Amino acid sequence: MPALTLHPDRLFPAETTTRDVARRLYETVKDLPIISPHGHVPPQWIAENTPWTDPTSLLLSPDHYINRLLHAHGVQLSTMGVPPGKVSLSDAEAREAWRTFCSHWYVFRGTPVRYWMESELVEIFGVDVRPSAETADAIYDQIAATLAQPDFRPRQLMDRFDITFMATTDDPCDDLHFHQQLSADPTFTRRIAPTFRPDRYLEPARDGWTTLVDNLASASGINTETYDGWIKAMENRRAYFKANGAVSSDHAHVDLDTTPLPANEASRVYRKARAGQITGAEGDALRRTMLFEMARMASEDGLVMTLHPAAYRNHHTETFETYGPDVGADIPMTVEATRSLRPMLDAFGTNPTFRLVVFTMDETIFGRELGPLAGFYPSLYVGVPWWFIDAPDAIKRFRKAVTEPAGFTKTSGFIDDTRAFLSIPARHDMSRRIDSVHLAELVVEHRLHQDEALEIIHDLVAVQPKQVFRLA
Repeated sequence: MPALTLHPDRLFPAETTTRDVARRLYETVKDLPIISPHGHVPPQWIAENTPWTDPTSLLLSPDHYINRLLHAHGVQLSTMGVPPGKVSLSDAEAREAWRTFCSHWYVFRGTPVRYWMESELVEIFGVDVRPSAETADAIYDQIAATLAQPDFRPRQLMDRFDITFMATTDDPCDDLHFHQQLSADPTFTRRIAPTFRPDRYLEPARDGWTTLVDNLASASGINTETYDGWIKAMENRRAYFKANGAVSSDHAHVDLDTTPLPANEASRVYRKARAGQITGAEGDALRRTMLFEMARMASEDGLVMTLHPAAYRNHHTETFETYGPDVGADIPMTVEATRSLRPMLDAFGTNPTFRLVVFTMDETIFGRELGPLAGFYPSLYVGVPWWFIDAPDAIKRFRKAVTEPAGFTKTSGFIDDTRAFLSIPARHDMSRRIDSVHLAELVVEHRLHQDEALEIIHDLVAVQPKQVFRLA
């Protein structure tokens, strides 16, 4: 059977001089602790330290990168345990899902998913044969046996991976009891922080918005019948999150427009929304006003504001109606930043309390818009490639595009943005390797001294994320 191995020079260039420099740079950071300021691992996993039941529910069901490509080859999402947490597979079904994945191993050739999964299989589980229809059961049994060991529970793996900080993604009305449980546990020495994610509450033209706003009133104890009440309720919940360890808020909308309505007009449109009479255009205008308000709040409470726009959510209606959101049916779109962000940056871009990190799946704006913006505004940082473009070649393009107008110090540090807990080390390792390669190229081209490259690679891994997300 074909062997599964990891080459020590994976992702490094074939040219020997550059490869040697990249090796030296990588060696200085490969074992540094992981800082994960944005992700989607459920805090319950860490708080309750519950062992995983099977390889499928751990490695496949939560990973929409894997499931979307399987779906593209005719695999039904439900057979892979999607949506995770709501579909429970029997032992036989979980094994069959794993067989499906292994028999489609060829689908992932050349993708970052292949890189992450190979790293997980080899480095975490000791698998030494390639996934295939013939090897699926043996690999499944090997992983299942490993997961049954006491040192493969979530907390023990956090220690093994040396994840010092990990942020989750949480609804504004969440009581954060799992985070409180972790904070009160003297045996837990890592840091898990909630992230304030209010997207749904900023979309007044969407179905179910009035119910969400009623829930916001219940959670905050503040009447949300008026726009002023909505603002006060949001301020209340942000303060609650910050008191429970949050360092950032996270926002994902179809565009980056932050143009606010006049106060009286915002109040009028909000009343229409509460009455269920708002138009789509009015909903967009009020959402942009609310996003501006989120920036104003961030300029006062110090929560770092992250934006990641331009995903066409739930592109396939039947998939959304059957499985719900976040199962792989979101598709990238183009986005404009310079005009759209001007109202926000004009108001808060030089405020020392305001901190904004902008991510994008439209990599054409890295060099054209985001880099130049970050190269002027003290408050603005460019988020690293994320979601569809958190891949080796895209990371290389990002560094070349953003470094020229903004330098290394105006970028976010790596963001793994994943629900797939065991892929976190592989994702960070990929980033460290690719950044080492980029810096090595600058060294061998005599555009950077090697001592500077050593300092930069260390800062990108260990310093930049702490500074940008105010973890110190």
